[in-house]
Amino acid sequence: MLSRVANSIYWLNRYIERAENVARFLDVNLNLLLDMPSGIEQQWKPLVATTGDRNFFQKHYGNATPENVIQFLVFDREYPNSILSCLQTARENARSVREIISSEMWERVNAFHMNVAQANREVLSLSSLNALLTEVKESSHLFAGVMEATMSHNEAWNFGKVGRYLERADKTSRILDVKYFILLPSTEDVGSSVDELGWIALLRSASAYEMYRKSSAQHRITPAGVASFLMLDAEFPRSIRFCLFEMERSLHQISGTPIGTWRNAAERTIGRVRSELEFVTISEIVSDGMHEFLDRLQLQLNAIDHDIFQTFFSREPIVAAPPTKGLTQMQTQRQ
Repeated sequence: MLSRVANSIYWLNRYIERAENVARFLDVNLNLLLDMPSGIEQQWKPLVATTGDRNFFQKHYGNATPENVIQFLVFDREYPNSILSCLQTARENARSVREIISSEMWERVNAFHMNVAQANREVLSLSSLNALLTEVKESSHLFAGVMEATMSHNEAWNFGKVGRYLERADKTSRILDVKYFILLPSTEDVGSSVDELGWIALLRSASAYEMYRKSSAQHRITPAGVASFLMLDAEFPRSIRFCLFEMERSLHQISGTPIGTWRNAAERTIGRVRSELEFVTISEIVSDGMHEFLDRLQLQLNAIDHDIFQTFFSREPIVAAPPTKGLTQMQTQRQ
């Protein structure tokens, strides 16, 4: 298929998933605020810092007030990673491949964008913002379900899956990093009821609370237990390990490379990262430093995105080679 089409479907799914995960990211903070109102003022500035776009925020907003941070993360059309900007970009990608995706997918993207744009014209309280974030998450799920049910499970569908799961893995790591490294009000609260409420809020924001408690390996809420579940669980669909496995499987479906081998840089990179998560333990991660591990993981996910672009979307021809386990090979781009 055309690299342009593959690229658009990949980013259509990434931006839909990004909008959902920004909603989840903000939802972590709102849930903390509902349980710990005394921490309202100190919980907004870290959200800006973790986006990596603090300079943009300071230039356009200045102080990290609740109103400014909400506008920045949800409605700012000039900020490319706000929920509204993500949906606008997703809609543009969907428009460019209308002949490939189903009409139901196009209608869902349109309705999703229109609902958030309408909310931008209203004055939102914290409770109504919570309802909007819930709607964003549900709309993203609805889009994924419509895509699953109405689009042929071919190359285009697999590129969409790769984009969705790569974005999900990245944002799960960032949400976990926010709680583990930044959002705890003070070190004195570690192990307290305040700390436990924060971890429960994190699990709920990832729709993971019930599955965590039902897991036979988890008996109570602990930082190591939550981190292990969101990073290393092989069955929960928002865990980083699960996302990497699904991405790798879709890449092999696209290239036709047998599982256990690799033909291009993208397959090699994702295979190495997935293998590490399969064999590492949470005690090793905590011992080496949770923040450091997550920071390195985010760089590895960026490397996967780069290799996917070079392998499948770049217009420069790359040399084909048979599957191998020992030498770096690249696959000819399909046009």
